[in-house]
Amino acid sequence: MKDSDNNNTTLSIIMKNPSPTNGPRKRTESREVQEIRVVIKDDDDVNVEYEDNDHVIYRVHDTPPVYMWPVYGMQQAFMCVSGALSVPFLISNYICANELPEVRAQLLSITFFMCGVATLLQTIIGIRLPIIQGASYAFLPPIVAMMQLDQWKCPAPEEVQEGGDAAWEVRIREIQGNLLVASVIQVVLGGTGMVGLLLRFIGPVTIAPTIALIGMGFTSAVTDFAEKHWGVAAFTAAMVLLFSLWLGKLRVPVPSYSKENGCHLTRFPVFIVVSVLLAVGLGWLLCLILTVSDALPTNSTEPAYRARTDISLNVVNTAPWFKFPYPFQFGMPTVSLAGFFGMFLATMSSILESMGDYYAAARVSGAPPPPQHAVNRGIAIEGLSSVISGMIGAGHATTSYSGNVAAIAVTRIASRRVFQVAGVILVLLGVLTKFGAVMTLIPDPVIGGLNAVLLGTLIAVGIATLHFVDMNSPRNVTVIGLTFMLGLAIPQWVNAKPGRINTGDEKADQVLMVLLGTPMFVGGLLGAILDNLAPGTGEERGFTKFQQKMTSHTGPLTEQQKADEQSDVALTYDLPLVSACLRRIRCCAYVPFLPSFKGFFAPKSEKDENEKPVAANGKAVGYENQTYEGDSL
Repeated sequence: MKDSDNNNTTLSIIMKNPSPTNGPRKRTESREVQEIRVVIKDDDDVNVEYEDNDHVIYRVHDTPPVYMWPVYGMQQAFMCVSGALSVPFLISNYICANELPEVRAQLLSITFFMCGVATLLQTIIGIRLPIIQGASYAFLPPIVAMMQLDQWKCPAPEEVQEGGDAAWEVRIREIQGNLLVASVIQVVLGGTGMVGLLLRFIGPVTIAPTIALIGMGFTSAVTDFAEKHWGVAAFTAAMVLLFSLWLGKLRVPVPSYSKENGCHLTRFPVFIVVSVLLAVGLGWLLCLILTVSDALPTNSTEPAYRARTDISLNVVNTAPWFKFPYPFQFGMPTVSLAGFFGMFLATMSSILESMGDYYAAARVSGAPPPPQHAVNRGIAIEGLSSVISGMIGAGHATTSYSGNVAAIAVTRIASRRVFQVAGVILVLLGVLTKFGAVMTLIPDPVIGGLNAVLLGTLIAVGIATLHFVDMNSPRNVTVIGLTFMLGLAIPQWVNAKPGRINTGDEKADQVLMVLLGTPMFVGGLLGAILDNLAPGTGEERGFTKFQQKMTSHTGPLTEQQKADEQSDVALTYDLPLVSACLRRIRCCAYVPFLPSFKGFFAPKSEKDENEKPVAANGKAVGYENQTYEGDSL
C-alpha cells in the first residue's frame, strides 16, 4: 500500500490459525491473529512492525472460571455506580425534592435496579455485546426545560409536603408518562429497522453537537452543587484527574489465581478502573473530617452546610433494608405534548450514542461488527428497558455506558457472562435500599466536582466525533461553528425570561419552550439540516471514515475469512436457544430484529441463505457444527 503523504510503501502480512475443516470454530478455541507490517521508506530503510490483535483474555462468548465472576463483575458494576450517582441527584433537584433525602435515596435505588435489569436484557436478548446499561444524561436537558414551564416551577418550601400529593410526586409522574411514550417509539424504531434509514441522514456533523451540547447546556449541574463548597468540589475533581491521568497506567500488585500459575500476584490498573469511586470516597472522607472537626457550619441556611456528612443520617436509620420497585408506585403517569417532544428528542440522541457504543464495544472486544439485526434488537431492547424505567419511576431512560466499554481495553475481559453478573449485582444494590440511603450521605460539593469531570468528558466525546470530518473545509467550519453557537444561544434566550414565546396557543408555546430550550435539539436539528442541504462530498462530511470505522476490515475478504466472520457473528449475536429454529421459518427473514434478517432490500441470493435446507441436527446449513457449550445465555 502506497502512502501518498510520505511516499512510504507498507506491506501488511496477516497470519492466523486456520479454522477447523469440519465446520465453524467453537467458542472455546482461541483465535490468534498476528499482523506484520513492513514499511519501506524513501531512503531504503525498512521498518518491521509486529502487532498482536488477539488483545482480550476472554472474548464475548467465552466463560471465565465461576470463582472469578464476582471479581470481574464488581469492577464493571462499580464503574456503573459511579456514573449513575449524579443523575438521581440532579433529577431530585429539578422535581423539587432537593431537601428530601429520602426521595433522593429512593431514586438512587430505582436507578441501580434499572441499570441491572437493562444490562441483563441487553446482554441476553439485546445486542449481546459486553455493555453496561446506565442512567442517560441525554434525558436531563428536556427535564430541565419541562420543569422551567410555569406549571412545574417549584412551590414555596413550606408547601412542598402539604396535603395531597407531594410536589415531587406530581412532577415525577409527568416525567414518567412522557418517558414511557417516547420509549415505546424507540421500541418501534428498533423493532421495525427504521433506525438504519434515519442514520442515512445523520453523520458526524450532526452527532458531534448533539452529544457535546448535552454537557455544555448543563453548567448549572456543576455550579449548583459545587457552590456549596468550592474547595471540596475542586478536591474531588482533582482526585479524579490524578487517578485517571497520572496514576492510570500504574499497575498495583493484587492477589490472583489461575490454573497455570495457581495463587500469585498480578499487576492490575486499579486506579483507572475505579478512579471515580476512589475520588468520591476521598472527597467524602474530607467532608467527614471537616464535619467532625466542626469546620463546617451547623446552620442549614448557609451554603457550606450541604457539605456536612451527617445531615441525612435519619434517612439511613429509617430506610428499610429491602424494597422491590414496582410499576406506578408514585401514581398514574401523566403525558403532555411538550414533554413528549422533549423526551422523544432525547431518545433519538440516546440512540445515536448507543449505536456508536455498540461498534466501539465490538472493536475493543475483538468481535465482528454487529449485523443489522443485532443493532435493531439492541435499540429495541434499550427502548423496552426505558419503558420499564418509566413505569417504576426512575425519571430517566437507560443507555449504554461508554466508560464501561473503555474499561474492556484495560481489563481485557470482554465476556458477556461477566457483564450479566454485573447486572445481577446492580439489581441487588437497587433492592438493598439501605445502600441507596447511604449514598445520599455523599455531600453536594462532592457530586459537583464529579459532575465537572463527567460532563466535561461528555463534551469531549461529542467533539471527538469531528475527527472523521474534514475540518479544513470552510463548509464544515461554518456549519459546526453556527451549530454550536445557536445551540447555546437560543436556549439561553428562551430560558432567561418566561413568556418570550407567544404564539397565541398555550400548548404550542409549551412545546416550543421545551424544544427551543433544549440545547441538543437546537444544535442537532440545525446541524442535520445544514449538513444535508449544504453541498459536500461524503469524505468531506465524514461519512466515508465514519462508515469505515463501523467495519473490521477495509478490503475484500477471502472465502475462509468470510466463513470465520460468519462463525464469529453467529456466536456473538445470535439469540440463545432459538436461532436455529428461527432460520427454518421463511418469514423470519423479514423480521428486522431476528438473526435470519438480511435487510428489506437485500438481493434475493442473500435471502435465499435463510431458505436453504435444514441439516439433520435441526440447524441451518453453515451452522451444523456451531456449539455454545453451555453459554446458552
